[in-house]
Amino acid sequence: MKFEEYRKFDAIGLAELVSKGEVSAAELLEVAINRAEAVNPQLNGLIIPLYDMARKRAGESLSGPLAGVPMLVKDLFQEIGGQPDYRGNKARKTHDVRADQDSTLVARWKAAGLVPFGRTNTPEFGAKGITEPDSFGAARNPWNPQHTPGGSSGGSAAMVAAGVVPIAGANDGGGSIRIPAACCGLFGLKPGRGRTPWGPTFTEAMHGIAVNHALTRSVRDSALLLDIIQGDERGSLFHIAPPEQRYAVAAKSNPGRLRIGFSTRSPLGTDVDAEAVKAVEKTVALLRDLGHEVEEAEPQMDAKQMCMDWLTVWFGQCAASVDEVKALTGCGDEGFELDTLGIAAFGRATPSNEYVACQTRWQLYMIALDTFLEQYDFWLTPTLAMPPARIGAMATPSLQQAALKLVLKVGAEKLLMKTGLIEDMAMENFKYMPFTQFANVTGVPAMSVPLHWTESGLPLGSQFVGAHGDEGKLLALASQLEEAAPWFDRVPM
Repeated sequence: MKFEEYRKFDAIGLAELVSKGEVSAAELLEVAINRAEAVNPQLNGLIIPLYDMARKRAGESLSGPLAGVPMLVKDLFQEIGGQPDYRGNKARKTHDVRADQDSTLVARWKAAGLVPFGRTNTPEFGAKGITEPDSFGAARNPWNPQHTPGGSSGGSAAMVAAGVVPIAGANDGGGSIRIPAACCGLFGLKPGRGRTPWGPTFTEAMHGIAVNHALTRSVRDSALLLDIIQGDERGSLFHIAPPEQRYAVAAKSNPGRLRIGFSTRSPLGTDVDAEAVKAVEKTVALLRDLGHEVEEAEPQMDAKQMCMDWLTVWFGQCAASVDEVKALTGCGDEGFELDTLGIAAFGRATPSNEYVACQTRWQLYMIALDTFLEQYDFWLTPTLAMPPARIGAMATPSLQQAALKLVLKVGAEKLLMKTGLIEDMAMENFKYMPFTQFANVTGVPAMSVPLHWTESGLPLGSQFVGAHGDEGKLLALASQLEEAAPWFDRVPM
């Protein structure tokens, strides 16, 4: 099989070819590897090739709904037993930390017959909406390598968009599935809290803020993958209701006439680029053409406080991650990026009572969303407030870096937090992506759909936020949009 033919199929299509004997898993794998070798020097999305492991697996007798389909796995918690587990971190890379066993997620992917052949680039501990770690260098966008593919699943997005694989592992703690999907012209569904596994050694990340899934080019691939991985695991802290029907079935169903509220206003009051507004306006027009009722509306909440509450939890998570790596590797601060050390220091400086108060306020945001969804099926926003940033544009400014170094040196984290500088730094980053954290804090599913390309040729997705358990309903709408405004054959390189 030639690459030009390979690229015409999604994962389900490739699996059908394998099942009919028209192509072998080994042949598909070699096409994927050759494509990776051709584009990765420019895009830097695949950072840990696992070709020998994959070739051995492709030569075995595989079964499952996606038997023989090659895929890539994000280098962040989607562990493959015996293989590198670096998480974008310098210390873990230097000490060649490896996974003891497959994660539950990877085990479920393998049970479906998928063939992982490498791990993809991610920022250190998945901390940013870009993928530019010191440990591996910047991943780049196939639509324009001078721009970011987003983050933290940027490496996965770059490889899917470039046609290396039809699907790649991703996870989302603040937009890390939806942001790279929006940047790279892909479909990205963030499942709801507790829908997908983290095991076997833990079952929830950041109190359920972060969830696992994948990036795909087709909606039906995402739906089938969710069928494959969803469900409780040993040690689940709570059990959510299973879907009323398989997601693959839901994705084929008619969503009916929906009532959708939309907003192009940043909930933080920051600027929204005209292209982001245009992306939503185009989506609104398409929805109306399809018979849906769409009007301008948004949940009523203190969005700035919500973002700071999300950040408080992330500060604490980062501090715990740094401490864990130091204990595992014996390294000091030299094993981490400056931004990571600063975030971790602020996490340690946050009193436990403030942390608990932050979590308590999450309930207010869920009440605000429930109130909104009493009138609407979904909330539509831009996924990003501006087109994909240029490489390096979102780096911490030199003056802030100098301030962080001084603070860390003298141990003045608590004092600095009282000055408001942390809030200013946070808002500077949130201005790129003020729309995505809400779904994480409330734990509801959300998706980015690729319906707009800017005048300069860069993708810019539209986000839909649903209620708890609405994954199937979102997939039904996504399939309708995909049929009405196809994007699968729109490829960058």
